[in-house]
Amino acid sequence: MEYFTQQLINGLTLGAIYGMIAIGYTMVYGIIGMINFAHGEIFMIGAFISIIAFLLLGTLGVTWVPLALLIVLLVAMVLTPIYGWALERVAYRPLRGSPRLAALITAIGMSIFLQNYVQLLQGARVKPLQPVISGGFEFMRTENFSVVLSYLQILIIVLTVILMAVFTLLINRTSMGRAQRACEQDLGMASLVGVNVDRTISFTFVVGATLASFAGLVFLLNYGVIDFYIGFLAGIKAFTAAVLGGIGSLPGAMLGGILIGLIEAFWSAYFTVEYKDVAAYSILVLVLIFRPTGLLGKPDIEKV
Repeated sequence: MEYFTQQLINGLTLGAIYGMIAIGYTMVYGIIGMINFAHGEIFMIGAFISIIAFLLLGTLGVTWVPLALLIVLLVAMVLTPIYGWALERVAYRPLRGSPRLAALITAIGMSIFLQNYVQLLQGARVKPLQPVISGGFEFMRTENFSVVLSYLQILIIVLTVILMAVFTLLINRTSMGRAQRACEQDLGMASLVGVNVDRTISFTFVVGATLASFAGLVFLLNYGVIDFYIGFLAGIKAFTAAVLGGIGSLPGAMLGGILIGLIEAFWSAYFTVEYKDVAAYSILVLVLIFRPTGLLGKPDIEKV
């Protein structure tokens, strides 16, 4: 029971990271019907901005951990969305009326470009970070094993819940949120009733990049090492989570992320760790066989 509880905590932490990235995928698809395969690289850039900010703060002598974390979080959430906005402005807006295949190829091309961009600027070697947050609560202790809930895991889960609450209020209670929902239903009609479609779509990319920057920061804190390739791997997992939960559904994206995190944690704990990805994708295939729209997705109804 103790071992199961520990893996449950680890899976929820990993799932929160996947869910934050998955929201960016599902938001863009819900509004413009395109899969932003470069979103994983936005997450990777957020992680690199975070580690650079930590290094600069260390050089400046900022040693109080809460202040350092707050500064790094603000820096990442300010600078990373610039990349998200530029990605939409350069790569997606000119192709909005083109066939979806053109946008798909462009997304893959931008993903490769951003990977090489970071590799050239930061080098191909992994970038380590010394543990910033240590310690935690120990409970359910036995002779051979004890369950540990670290302060970092608590921080990740609490901040994820806070960001999701803020994001939900943003979508449901603000004029920009109403504009997003209008664009999701019908871009043409939203434009006719006065919604600034270009600004709304750019804002959607910015919000997705903001959440991805948070995911990049907590990924860095949790694993302590990053490289230019983490965006591809995490992006594929997050896209799988978005499809599993129901592409276009925001609660589904978070649910899918948590499920993928739990599957990976429990499979790695009880079976062979090399096949944890196979297990996650197998679950995805089984869900899509019996529910093609995902767990919380709704079928598209075309009015004629």
